[in-house]
This record gives sequence, structure tokens and C-alpha cells, in this order.
Amino acid sequence: MPTAPDLSGSTAFITGTTRGIGKEIALALADAGANVVSTGKTVDDTDSDLEGTIHKTAEECEAKGVDAHAIQLNVRDEDEVEAAVEEAIDEFGEIDIVINNASAIQIANVEDLPANRFDLMTDVNVRGTTLVSRAFIPHLKEQDESWLLTNAPPVTTDRSPGKAPYAWSKLGMSFVTLSLATELGGYDVGCNSFWPATAIDTRATRYFGLGTEDDWRTPDVVSDAVLEILKRDPSECTGNAFYDEELLAEAGVDDFAEYNLTEGDPAPTSAQMFNPEYERPY
Repeated sequence: MPTAPDLSGSTAFITGTTRGIGKEIALALADAGANVVSTGKTVDDTDSDLEGTIHKTAEECEAKGVDAHAIQLNVRDEDEVEAAVEEAIDEFGEIDIVINNASAIQIANVEDLPANRFDLMTDVNVRGTTLVSRAFIPHLKEQDESWLLTNAPPVTTDRSPGKAPYAWSKLGMSFVTLSLATELGGYDVGCNSFWPATAIDTRATRYFGLGTEDDWRTPDVVSDAVLEILKRDPSECTGNAFYDEELLAEAGVDDFAEYNLTEGDPAPTSAQMFNPEYERPY
């Protein structure tokens, strides 16, 4: 696997770190030396079927020798977002990596999706990404080098039958992020999206029956791809919509078996969810 960058002295603010991809990104960045602000809604999992809290993720990051701070956060709430950003900056002085990972999902066609679920996905995914990004912009502009990254797919389609509401919300996350690459073009802020080419083994993947273990990779394929982005110069690496395995292949990975749950290489079903014509370029 590629070597990780040295992120000592950096601090990352990550949304949705209780479990899954968000937690794996937090732990990977902590491994690389970055301090971590762990944010999300879950602070108590004692009466839940879902294990994981923002505090447990922060504790696991601290066990790797960095400083971590947990903040309960509903990314849909403007006041909570602004307060969380202020608290994070007060705690660490500087935040130079912001990762929009928090996301809501429900795969359904337009007719079958309740209006409140549409609102939830739009609010968490698009509104949340916008609010967090907007709140951090003045601070990121002051840094010599900083990053604003979003876990969302490239915008390659104008329709997604069978999953249009979810696709709309995820593509909106990318649209906001890549637009910021131009809006912040005069500053050293690298604004990029990243997305797994294959399905990832998460609670959502299992809950919605998005394939089987033969179709999934572990979340660290995404976190390793994020580390590859963070090796670059943010003033030059901005405005990109990356796929995880393309980043890793460019870094020299030619065997993804370590990331697979079973033998065999999963098909790029996550990329094809939004781009049915997608084919691996390697």
C-alpha cells in the first residue's frame, strides 16, 4: 500500500464519524499524525443496535497519539454548524482539513419515496455540505494550505431512474464542492470530491441490500484514497472529482485484494450507480 503523508501539525474536522467511512477516515488521518474533530449526532449507543459514537471515535484517535475533540452536530442546523466550527477553531487554533462525509441514504424511485425522506437527504447531504463549507470558508482562506473534501460522486448524469432523490442529493454535494474550487481559486484551498468505485461495507450497504460481500470493499480503501489527495498541493489539486481506486492505482496499487471482503475483485457498482457507462481506466 502507498505510504501515508505526514500530517503532523494538521487538524481535520470530519462530519459523520460515528462509524463506517467517516470513522475510518478519522482513524487514518490520526494514524498520519493529524488531530481530529469528530462530529456527528450519536453520543450514546447503549440502547442502540448500532455501535459507535463520536466520543468513541475521538478516543480511538487519541490512542494513536494525537489530540481529538468530539462535537455533537446536526449538519442541517445552521446555528449548530456555526457553533461547532467556532468550538473546533477555539480548541485547536487552526483547522486545515475539512471533510464533508455525513450523508443520508434511501434508494427509492420518486413515486415511492416519502416527502420527509427526500427532505432528510436533501438537508443532510446538500444543505449540510453547504453549511459546513460556508462556515469554514473564512478560516480556510487564512491558512497557507488547506483542504475541503467531500464524499460524493462525480457529476456525470442528468438522470438516475430508481434512485433519483438520493442521486440528486449526492450529486449536489459534489456540485457545491467543485463550485467552491472556482470561488476559492485565489486561495490555497483544495476543493475536491472523492467517491468509491465499488460498494463499501457499511451499515447502509448492508441495510439496503446493495449487493453481497463479494461486491464490497472495506472502508479503508476510501480513507487511503483521501490520504493520497492530502499528499498533494492544494493550490494545484482542486476542482477534481476523484474515484478511490483511480487515485490508488495512480499511486502504484495494482492489487486491491487487501481491500476486498472475499476473493475476486468487486465490480465498480458504486461508480455505475451514477454513471452506468463507467469502466475502469486501468
